[in-house]
Amino acid sequence: MRILVLGGTSFIGRKIVEDARSSGHELTIFSRGKTNPDLFQGVEGIERRAGDRTSGDYESLKEGSWDAVVDVSAYVPRHTRQAMDALDARAGRYLFISTGSVYDYTRAPDFPDEQCPRLAPIRDTEEITGDTYGPLKVACEDDVTQRYGDRATIVRPGIVAGPHDPTDRFTYWARMAGRGGRVEWPGRPEQPMQVVDSGDLARLVVILLERDQPGVYNAVGEPMPMPELIAACATGPIEVVSVPDAGWKAPLVLEDPVWDVMFRRSANLARAAGMPVTPVAETAAATRAWDQARGEPELKLPQ
Repeated sequence: MRILVLGGTSFIGRKIVEDARSSGHELTIFSRGKTNPDLFQGVEGIERRAGDRTSGDYESLKEGSWDAVVDVSAYVPRHTRQAMDALDARAGRYLFISTGSVYDYTRAPDFPDEQCPRLAPIRDTEEITGDTYGPLKVACEDDVTQRYGDRATIVRPGIVAGPHDPTDRFTYWARMAGRGGRVEWPGRPEQPMQVVDSGDLARLVVILLERDQPGVYNAVGEPMPMPELIAACATGPIEVVSVPDAGWKAPLVLEDPVWDVMFRRSANLARAAGMPVTPVAETAAATRAWDQARGEPELKLPQ
């Protein structure tokens, strides 16, 4: 297959490119060339093209056609609209990487699946905040589905974990648990958490493209209490202590139990499609090795 990846040089995108290339597909990466500009340069079967979605520069995509497009880097509906306009009829399937934040969790069942009600789309802003991120992605989903119909595929990841994660959310716990001893969790002991290995997400995406498969898929891991997930990241003896009133913040803490449903989503459709399930311990080990190789820099923590 000839696959165009809009993005492809950061966290999730690079993993999709690696998986697709190892499966024998030809890749074109469209990006600004600012994030990891040397990544995949000179690799047979991978072409780099420069452009800028912020300014609407898709000039480099005027030539060529692709069996499928993976859109990793659209955050506002203008991004998807302009990309689809630029590609016109020269793309087969359009797979959009969305987010679990599209769901209206105030109307969600205890274990929501892909039929869970979504938030109302918004189109009158391009400012991405905690309040607008989900509704903007809803608008992107709607545009892709309206334009491509049965040739549209939507993947909604949850918390993605693994090497090259720029958020540090899972990396923080992989690092802390890897040190062993007492690890404090400044949250409720019963809070659920789901993480999906970046490689599992990439495998799902490539499988869906290879099968030319439409639909909507939650790409999430198995739900488990957060202290249990932290313990699974450990390499030796560890004591995970819940201290809800610790007075400091850490990644992935949900202070209000009403939002716990966010991390109890069903992945049945994704699993049925062939998404693998990497054990948390393996994801943590790979993340920790990458973290150590980069020198364990100061991590970004919630403010």
